[in-house]
Amino acid sequence: MATLTYLTTTHFEFGALETLPKELKRAGITKPLIATDAGLVAVGVVETVLAAIGSDFAPCVFDGTPGNPTEEAVKLALEQYTAEGCDGIVALGGGSSMDLGKAVALLAESGGPLAQYDPLQGGAKLIKRVAPLIAVPTTSGTGSEVSVGFVIILEDGRKMTFASPLFIPLAAICDPELTMGLPPMMTAATGMDAITHCIEAFLVAAPNPPADGVALDGLWRGWQYLPRAVKDGADRDARWQMMMCSTEGAMAFIKGLGAVHAMSHAAGRIRRLNPHHGTLNAVFLPAVLRFNQEVCEDKYVRLRQAMGLEPDADLADAIAGMNAEIGIPSGLAEMGIEESDIADMVKYAQMDLSARGNPRRASDEDFEAMIRESL
Repeated sequence: MATLTYLTTTHFEFGALETLPKELKRAGITKPLIATDAGLVAVGVVETVLAAIGSDFAPCVFDGTPGNPTEEAVKLALEQYTAEGCDGIVALGGGSSMDLGKAVALLAESGGPLAQYDPLQGGAKLIKRVAPLIAVPTTSGTGSEVSVGFVIILEDGRKMTFASPLFIPLAAICDPELTMGLPPMMTAATGMDAITHCIEAFLVAAPNPPADGVALDGLWRGWQYLPRAVKDGADRDARWQMMMCSTEGAMAFIKGLGAVHAMSHAAGRIRRLNPHHGTLNAVFLPAVLRFNQEVCEDKYVRLRQAMGLEPDADLADAIAGMNAEIGIPSGLAEMGIEESDIADMVKYAQMDLSARGNPRRASDEDFEAMIRESL
């Protein structure tokens, strides 16, 4: 049976930030916690958002979101949320800030610890309520502003995916203006994150033709416009298209994700490195496309069409070529991942929720082979 869920109110255009006060009022939020990071404070984006919110509200700012959000950071933000009497959240930033904001929204109304909400153990049934949340992305990658999930590194070291329709923000405000001037490497990494979402969601076996159509449309946009966005941070058309690719990727992965994300989540928990999620996705994607090919030939035809490739093109080679063109690291070793990391990566990839969505079931040996291929 297909379950078709689409999804939340999304304001999408240059200047969409002006809708934030209206959405705060609609959500009944009077004192929002702005969940963000220190980098966005430093470059003035938080100041821009505070100005857009205006004088009718009393926001406070938590800027301690780490690159891979942790349960410790969630607890700190929750302490501030409670101490300052906040009644809702504006998640401002990339996927890390949005994931942290969702976790705070969950704990603020349903209590902790986070681990009890593990979806693989039926934890979604324990959710009572979630605080109202509005998402404002500042990168074009994660799509968390319209998704049912979030990912947090727990205190026990697991990088866990949480999923529930209750985690979908009440509104998503997608203003490409907030991504203008994003540095080339961050543009490349977040862009490949979005492209990976489109590809992996499309390959999930669960039947959902509308999601498949959205995935292919997002892939077309990302494949055409990512090189332009990386080359010229002021290309407004490319920034618009990449933000749409990101949003569509997350709309599509209502179906689920696959082995790329299982391994990226496993690698993302290596704290000495704190590797960027989108970069990991880009590096793992060629190996996974080779692994899945024997069970996905019909779908690979449609992927090639969406990407404008020749009918006999090798998809894995095409992704590797794009990675090289836009400056993605050549492999995991360049990112600091070592032979000694592989066993733990295999263990945590196999435990990850995304592993269940891969169209071809991966054994421990398969995961190890794909990791080694990606080194």
